[in-house]
Amino acid sequence: MGMYLVSVGAREWFARGEEDDEAEGPGPVAAALNEELVRRGLPPYTSVPGEPAGRGSGFEEKFVASMHGYTALCRSLLSPEEEETVCGWTVLVPFSLDEPVRLPTETSFADETVVAGAPQVLAALERLEAAVGLPDGMPSAGRNLELTAWYLDAGARGAAAARPGSRGADPDMVFHVALYLRAARYSLRHGCPIVHT
Repeated sequence: MGMYLVSVGAREWFARGEEDDEAEGPGPVAAALNEELVRRGLPPYTSVPGEPAGRGSGFEEKFVASMHGYTALCRSLLSPEEEETVCGWTVLVPFSLDEPVRLPTETSFADETVVAGAPQVLAALERLEAAVGLPDGMPSAGRNLELTAWYLDAGARGAAAARPGSRGADPDMVFHVALYLRAARYSLRHGCPIVHT
């Protein structure tokens, strides 16, 4: 199956309780995040939009490439705090957070949930984008799994081969920069959370 980055609508985000078939989803994270926001004197995050209409709507991409080059890029160009913000989140929300919020809420991938603000993540990612230079011919962010398919169909390798000697010559790195950029921009544009699933 693998791991995906997906957008979440209000029904799934706020789902709680054993009677709800989405109880295994992000509902406990939403509740814990709101408690922490209120504890910090901030408003709770309640303005999550509904699920987008139509098959294939929303944001969905699959992790299909090694992250080694991407994490090395982050380490070389970002401060330790920025690197943690960009690389360490498990939930992305469409509002500013001065620092990632750590919640003692387990997911299927980690013992805790780390929530980051999309504005902070996007600002750091745009610096990575400028350093790497995303290739011409990369698909627009219009359809689910479009970036994933481009990578798997050798589009990323072809684009990388055309730029030898540059940072953009690493197709795995380019994939992850584009993936996270798209996730942050989608979250901000649509006002929705993005989660690992």
